[in-house]
Amino acid sequence: MIPDTSLLARINDPEALRALERDELPELAQEIRDFMLASIAQTGGHFASNFGAVELSIALHYVFNTPDDRIVWDVGHQSYPHKILTGRRTAMSGLRQAGGIAGFPKREESEFDTFGTGHSSTSISAALGMAVAAKLSGLERRAIAVIGDGAMTAGMAFEALNNAGDMDANLLVILNDNDMSISPNVGALNHYLARLMSGKFYAAARRASEKVLAHVPPMLELAKRAEEHVKGMVTPSTLFEEFGFNYIGPIDGHDLNALIDTLANIRRLPGPQFLHVVTKKGKGYPLAEENSCLYHGVSPFKPEVGVLEKASPKPTYTQVFGDWLCDMAAIDSRLVGITPAMREGSGLVAFSQQYPERYFDVGIAEQHAVTFAAGLAADGYKPVVAIYSTFLQRAYDQLIHDVALQNLPVVFAIDRAGLVGADGPTHAGSFDLSYLRCIPNMTVMAPSDENECRQMLYTAMQLDGPSAVRYPRGTGHGAAISLAMQALPIGKGVLRRQGQRVALLAFGSMVQTALSAADTLNASVADMRFVKPIDETLVLQLAQSHDLIVTLEENAIMGGAGSAVSELLRAHNVTVRVIQLGLPDTYIDHGNHTQMLAECGLSSDGIIHRVNQALSE
Repeated sequence: MIPDTSLLARINDPEALRALERDELPELAQEIRDFMLASIAQTGGHFASNFGAVELSIALHYVFNTPDDRIVWDVGHQSYPHKILTGRRTAMSGLRQAGGIAGFPKREESEFDTFGTGHSSTSISAALGMAVAAKLSGLERRAIAVIGDGAMTAGMAFEALNNAGDMDANLLVILNDNDMSISPNVGALNHYLARLMSGKFYAAARRASEKVLAHVPPMLELAKRAEEHVKGMVTPSTLFEEFGFNYIGPIDGHDLNALIDTLANIRRLPGPQFLHVVTKKGKGYPLAEENSCLYHGVSPFKPEVGVLEKASPKPTYTQVFGDWLCDMAAIDSRLVGITPAMREGSGLVAFSQQYPERYFDVGIAEQHAVTFAAGLAADGYKPVVAIYSTFLQRAYDQLIHDVALQNLPVVFAIDRAGLVGADGPTHAGSFDLSYLRCIPNMTVMAPSDENECRQMLYTAMQLDGPSAVRYPRGTGHGAAISLAMQALPIGKGVLRRQGQRVALLAFGSMVQTALSAADTLNASVADMRFVKPIDETLVLQLAQSHDLIVTLEENAIMGGAGSAVSELLRAHNVTVRVIQLGLPDTYIDHGNHTQMLAECGLSSDGIIHRVNQALSE
């Protein structure tokens, strides 16, 4: 049940927010938290990050003239308060559901969503572009990038900072520092402040100040008492001022008066500004404050009970990978596991605990992760890069140039392949078969069930060149998993069902759906297993013995596995009708995964309809 939020009910846009008295804002913040708790508990969604950004969202819309002033929310995990304050409060009941609002900022959804996000570390670049556009147009408009400390570890953020500091544009970068992204943050930047405090620079500055103040004993005593405060207030500026920013902070990101006063002052300052705010993930909901990882993204739950960690009766593909990684590490001491800040999401928790010296979380740095793996492989190790399909897109040059060109044995365990339901197009793995199969030296596999996934991962480890195993989000169909591991013959599929006239050539997640449709159609079904190299013998045999070939894949049709089949048939001058079923040439909005596939014609009924239509023609 949605709680009483009478003050929030008056806020349908930021103009109404700016009409409130300052002393009403703390009550508004509490009502937003109450509303979000009830709302997200019904729909699911990102939780802890949004609870930590309530005051910051209020202050930004209270001080700045949005949407004329531009706010870019990095990633967008913290954008729910922003959506609520910009006219989408009632729409939150459809959050991340088919036909409802997105879980991330989306330009088509609202004029207040000035830039679409979903991937990390893009906000500073985008906001800088907007700030420069305003300058070129002679406008007094302000551009604000809100970025988390986890996202700040990525190279793209530093590229943007370096560029922005050299420009006279009215850009404000707000570092929302909550010391946590999805997985615990790692890397030098997170330890920068601690190292600075104990380094020579700070020690020298302290000695110099003591020498000067020694002649004024009361001032020296005051300085000593304020030392800890001064450390926090002064030294973080060193890094960001070197980039050319005017650094302010850190300040309490839950203190509305401090936020509003500081933002109002900054608004009058020209040039690049950097505001450091400290917030707490899950603020206002104790269970989320205590375990922000568990409350990063949640399914529907009872607020009075909290999120319960439920054991699935069937292992997810992610769990299958995690178990395999630990088992494989016990066999092969050359194996190392690498993740770009997705330990929990990619299933590496157990491996990180059992083999800490062979586990590497490189932070939100996909490009570095891939080339780091290439360096390990060049010197005799067998790196496994656990990465989401959508995030591997960020390291495409490194995949081609640093791994495949040198034919290095790096295994890519590609999670979240295909559509991902509520997370929508920013997180969908719609293109990996297309962008992988065109790369020389690559071996590309797509398992049809959990056991095949385990055996394919083992197969990949036996290869002397780069390989990829791409598997979907969630569970499969509960196939029995063999603990014994056996390498599959490279480039060989398996005929799962012999039928007549129609041959369904299915890749990965589509095999079970193909088998279901085949019972009605009396069709043959091939579990193709390999996208590259494709099983030429099996394809040619099926083409010669059937009237219709239908390829099925949870990947973009253009350039995908079906294209590989058509290219093969043309190369051998085989004339047979081919239908390619897969994801259309469009971005597919968020919704229920099963329904999304059905709308793409990838359900059992959709396949039957398309085949019967073709046969009747």
